[in-house]
This record gives sequence, structure tokens and C-alpha cells, in this order.
Amino acid sequence: MSEYLIILILGIVQGLTEFLPVSSDGHLELAKYFLGDHSSAVDSLQLTVILHMATALSILFVFRKRILELIKGLFNSSDKTSKTFSTHILISMIPAAIVGLFFEKQVSELFNGKIMFVACMIFTNGLILMLGHYRTLATGSNSNWKSFMMGISQAVAILPGISRSGSTIATASLTNFERNEAISFSFLMVVPLILGKIAKDIMEGGMMVSSYSLSAVLLGFVTAFVTGVLACGWMLTLVRNTKMNYFAWYCIVLGAGLIIYLLLNR
Repeated sequence: MSEYLIILILGIVQGLTEFLPVSSDGHLELAKYFLGDHSSAVDSLQLTVILHMATALSILFVFRKRILELIKGLFNSSDKTSKTFSTHILISMIPAAIVGLFFEKQVSELFNGKIMFVACMIFTNGLILMLGHYRTLATGSNSNWKSFMMGISQAVAILPGISRSGSTIATASLTNFERNEAISFSFLMVVPLILGKIAKDIMEGGMMVSSYSLSAVLLGFVTAFVTGVLACGWMLTLVRNTKMNYFAWYCIVLGAGLIIYLLLNR
């Protein structure tokens, strides 16, 4: 299959699944597996990061008004809300930043075609979502410790198959953080981490993906960004208005089906 077609499909998958609690990383790994992608672990992770950067930019575009308000609020001494929100974002970054800085090599190995591991994590993701679903309706506001707990969930979601948005939103429900506000916080909290990862890779000269041509990678980037912008609005509406158990059952059935398929085709 043409590398351009593979990258195009991966970009669409990333753009669509980034905003659903079903693990975009997991679905990217599944797509790579079934499309016959044989990239090295480092290249596979790097491509995933680049596609995540595209959807991070789409998040910046979609939430641009909210982000501008937060930035303006930081320079307004009377705007304590923006300062508190920014503080919570910084706190939430700590666990994932530690994992990214000190365990990058170990994490990259998980993006080396370990499809059985991905299947098990997708199944586990379904169980996590189910926990969040059966929590009584959350009505509380955010706090430092809730932000840190969501940050831990975000760090765990580095594992392909565990949804970052799903695990953080489930954690928000379990810690009594109101769902609509938690969804917005969940999407915004990842942007500094992705941009930081990109900046780190650029400084280290590690942004190239040798398994694909530059034009193919750019195609994937643009596709993920455009798909992300187009999909973000109705995907967020879907997540806000749909019960989490629907996504939970999807992940449980998909994960179980993949495990059975892989066991039968060993």
C-alpha cells in the first residue's frame, strides 16, 4: 500500500479519535498493524507525536477564544479564575512530564507493534470508562489535588490503548469534578505537554521519521489537523451528551475481539 495512503488514513484516524475517550494512540497502533506499517519503535512513536501535534493545534484553534481569555487573565491582577486555571494546568503536567523525561525509551518500545498489549489496554480502557460512568453525577469544581490526579491519569494514558481524555474525564467524575468543565480542562491540559515534546525533539534534532518521506508526514499532519478541526465540535458534543458506558462497551468489545483474533492467529 502507498505510504501516502497509509499516512492519510492514520491522519484521519488521529483526527477523529483524539476527541473521543477510546484512545487515539491505540487506534493508530491498530491502523498501523492492519495497514502493514513496519516502522521502528522510535519512528512509530515519533509519527504518533507529530500527528498528536496536529490535533493539539486543532485544539488550540477550536479553543482559541478560551485560551486568549486565559492569557489576558494572567495579566489582569483581578482575574483570579484564569490564574487558578493556569495553575491547575501546570500541576496536571507534572506526572506526564516526569514519565516523558525519564522513561521515553521504555515508552517508545510500547509503540513497536505490540498489538496484544494494545488490545489488552483498550479492554482496560473500557473498564476505566465504566468506572467513571457509574460514579454519581459530579457537581464540584476543580482543585490542585484533582488536577494532580487527572495528571496521573494522563501519565498512565501514555500507554497505547488507554485513552487520555477517557481516563482523565473518568478521574474527574470519581473526584467529583463537574463533567463539562472537566472535558474542556482535559483537552487543554495536554496541549503544553505535546508542544513541549515537540520543542524537545526539535532541539535534539529528532523530528524526522525515516520510515516515511517528508511529504507523506506533512500530508498526515495536515490531514490530522483538518480532520481534528472539523470533528472537534461535534465530537465534543457527542462526548458531553453521550453516556460514557457506550464508549466503555465499545472498548471492551473491541479489546476482547482483538485478543481473541490475535490468539487464534498466533
